[in-house]
Amino acid sequence: MKRLKEIVNELKISTANGQQGAEKLVREFIFYSPKMPLRLHQEKLLADSKRFTLKVFDTYFTQSQLDINCFSWGTGDIKVVLTHGWASKAADFYELIEALRTIHNLEIIAFDAPGNGSSVSEFSNLMLYADSVKSIAENYAKPDFLIGHSLGGMANVIALQEAQLNLRCLISIAPLIRLKENFQQSMDLVNINPSGQEKFFKNFNEEFPVKAEHFNLTKLYNPGTDFYHFLAYDMLDHISPYPFLAEFLARNTAIKAKDYHDAGHYKILKSQAVISDVLNIINSLC
Repeated sequence: MKRLKEIVNELKISTANGQQGAEKLVREFIFYSPKMPLRLHQEKLLADSKRFTLKVFDTYFTQSQLDINCFSWGTGDIKVVLTHGWASKAADFYELIEALRTIHNLEIIAFDAPGNGSSVSEFSNLMLYADSVKSIAENYAKPDFLIGHSLGGMANVIALQEAQLNLRCLISIAPLIRLKENFQQSMDLVNINPSGQEKFFKNFNEEFPVKAEHFNLTKLYNPGTDFYHFLAYDMLDHISPYPFLAEFLARNTAIKAKDYHDAGHYKILKSQAVISDVLNIINSLC
């Protein structure tokens, strides 16, 4: 979090003075995932886990293999994989993990995506999240249940489709629907002007093989397999705006969606109503 504050302060100075370094700082602001320290109860949760490390290839930033730190609870035959959101970590699923541990025959698997939590990387991006899920499926255990929050919800859809995973259920909690608009929202919050945003997207298009607007779940979602998809959301969520979600749900009427009023984008992970519904779904499909 300290580094993020430094980046924001440097951005304010650079953009105000029209300095050339502003473009580099905007890129760093978007791809740097701020880190919050573990709380005591989270430390205890991780201490009670089986830990292992897998690899994921960083195609765009370092062109090298990165370690992803993974955690597992239980030894059951039914595998549940949790994918956290931006600026988050495995331990932020604390309440849900503790609840899932009450279900027999589960193995609960979570991970810190590169650049998040304990997994070291200067920068992170959506594809590193998706590739982390794919690495778990290919090298450790194929998920029966795949649960994702925020950016993790978008990453799960990409991983599911690219790896052709055979799931019992996909659970999306306050998933991002449009990545470009999320970038714009972040830049608006620190007063990056339209010209600066335009330059960022121009550079993004040159650095990555697809444009930022490619990552739009309404257009990308095509699971191709038969599984139950449950989606939890808050209609007043400002991080994942409801109009985008409404368009997505209108195109995908098989998804079972439920509004958790006033849950909030981040606190929805702690919502006892959400956790109760997730447990009921898993119990019914086990």
